[in-house]
Amino acid sequence: MYRVVLIDDEKRILEGLRKVVRWQDFGCQVVGDAGDAIRGAALIREARPHILFTDIRMPGDDGLTMLAGLRSEFPDMQVVVLTGYREFTYAQEAIRLGVTRFLLKPSKLDEIHDALRVATERLSGQTPPGGENKESRYAQSHIVNHALAYMEAHFAEKLTLQEVADSCYVSQWHLSKLLNKQTDGTFYDALNEIRVREAKRLLADPKLRVGDIGALVGYQDSAHFARVFKKLTGMSANEYRNSL
Repeated sequence: MYRVVLIDDEKRILEGLRKVVRWQDFGCQVVGDAGDAIRGAALIREARPHILFTDIRMPGDDGLTMLAGLRSEFPDMQVVVLTGYREFTYAQEAIRLGVTRFLLKPSKLDEIHDALRVATERLSGQTPPGGENKESRYAQSHIVNHALAYMEAHFAEKLTLQEVADSCYVSQWHLSKLLNKQTDGTFYDALNEIRVREAKRLLADPKLRVGDIGALVGYQDSAHFARVFKKLTGMSANEYRNSL
């Protein structure tokens, strides 16, 4: 049996999918559902479904980033988007990320069954997936770009790999792997580069003390800031300021 997970913030949609769709006719079984992207991503890591039916416009969630994260971390999982959001560019981006079908609510039962048919045929090897490697790479780039943007916005905070991974709807391990692959460095390498770049900008302001700048860019330990700054620039913060 192919395992299926459902994600939607509307309970009636989840109940309707469970009751109305003829899952067994396609060799499928619903193994769980969730009402938001965070719980949905956790459920997917636990249940390892073959097929996902999901909305991508839920309150408080970044649907496209969730979709990119899932496609990146689980490239063989077939994803059917079921949404009431009708903007064409949104659908276009979802399709670029490699969804099996993009269905608008309210969807007809035969549309859902057709999506199931395509998904199960791909899983059984009857139908070529068509460009999954390209779609997976696109999803990976989307996640790395989102992670770096999140780090740019929160570098002054006590930022952890877990927090950034949660914002991308992927596991720590998967995000770490993607950052290594696409930036040739670790999470902390990328974070230090962002912080030191901001520190260099702040050093141009003579009113700011060097000792305070480290804290402003996220380093609670001034000695740690000094070590990182010298490692990345080849000079101390004071030497850099004097060179301006």
